[in-house]
Amino acid sequence: MQRIFLLFISLLFTFCGFSQETDTTITDRNIKSKVLSDIQLSLETKTRTLDSSVIKLDKKVDDLDKAIANSRSAYEKADKLLERVQSLEKRQFAIEENELNVYQANYQSAIINLVSMDREIKPLLLFNSSREFFAALTETSNPTSYPGYRQWYQQFTEYVNNERGRDASLNVLGSLLTLTGDISKGTPFTGPLTQSLFSGISSFISSLGRNRKELRDQSEQMFLLTAKIAQFTNDKNLIENEWGAITKELDELQKQYDVLLKQNLKLLQITENDFKNGFSRENDANKRYEYLSFLKQKSAKLVTAQKSSNAKDWKEEIYFELTDVQALKLNFGRTTFRISENIESYKNLIQKYKSDPEIGTRVVQLQDKLTKLKQTFDQAFDPLDYINSATRMYKVN
Repeated sequence: MQRIFLLFISLLFTFCGFSQETDTTITDRNIKSKVLSDIQLSLETKTRTLDSSVIKLDKKVDDLDKAIANSRSAYEKADKLLERVQSLEKRQFAIEENELNVYQANYQSAIINLVSMDREIKPLLLFNSSREFFAALTETSNPTSYPGYRQWYQQFTEYVNNERGRDASLNVLGSLLTLTGDISKGTPFTGPLTQSLFSGISSFISSLGRNRKELRDQSEQMFLLTAKIAQFTNDKNLIENEWGAITKELDELQKQYDVLLKQNLKLLQITENDFKNGFSRENDANKRYEYLSFLKQKSAKLVTAQKSSNAKDWKEEIYFELTDVQALKLNFGRTTFRISENIESYKNLIQKYKSDPEIGTRVVQLQDKLTKLKQTFDQAFDPLDYINSATRMYKVN
């Protein structure tokens, strides 16, 4: 499990960048929110101005229509008709200007959301907290960490080694332990090993005569403990198998993010080194805010340039970038939600075994560590915020 989870964390490092402290997380989110608010405020101001112009022009056209209808002078009618055409042209220009403003704001929002993903998630916090929980989880699954088990297990393996030449099933068990590593080193209870191990312990208990009652009683206790830990490990593995699928999702998201970032930096004519130096590696929050503001301006100019160079299809390329960024953010939200649910599954595991007389004491000790892990994850990641903000990140014209 730890290997899979460390791989998962390494993907988050690549995908999201490095980070240090919770207050940095808050600062970066505030920076992003401030720039997005600036974009929204600017759009609202422009929209109000243009709406006011359209209303005035509509009234002027109505007044001109009335004047034309009531006029008896051909010269005056021609003059009013010319003025009416000019007013309609201004009205159309205002509508097109508003459309341009909306596309500018939407692309600005897409760029700010995209580049902010480079810094805003804090996998290091999750990583530091997770090591304690998963180390304890592994320890709970290791029978030799329980009192008396290691000493008993040494006697059991001596029995297996001594008898394997006379018993085929013990020979198989000895071979499996050699192949997988003995359980004192953390060998998991999976596959054929479990059944063979149970059979070997049963054979060991049967070999003990009445004069070895103390060892027999201890062996029966260790057999029960082994069986309980095997079942606990099996239930634990059902949860941990999900990490493999999650890791694949994150790997794919990382690739999508890299492609989208390079693609949009190229459109904005910004080099990757410039972006890294100005934002990714910049520790000064004020300078990061300035760089996001710079990206905001570049994004608006790009949309204007696209319209000027391709009046017919200028919206198409911008639209595809908008949908790709939105899809990435939605997918990341869904994946982090899946991670959150998988972490939550350990609660059910603890609940199931916490009252067990053999392993319950150890399982209960996992609760505080899991709580810390969940709290750290919730502070660093907000799956619902990703999903909800992604669905509302653009203004509809």
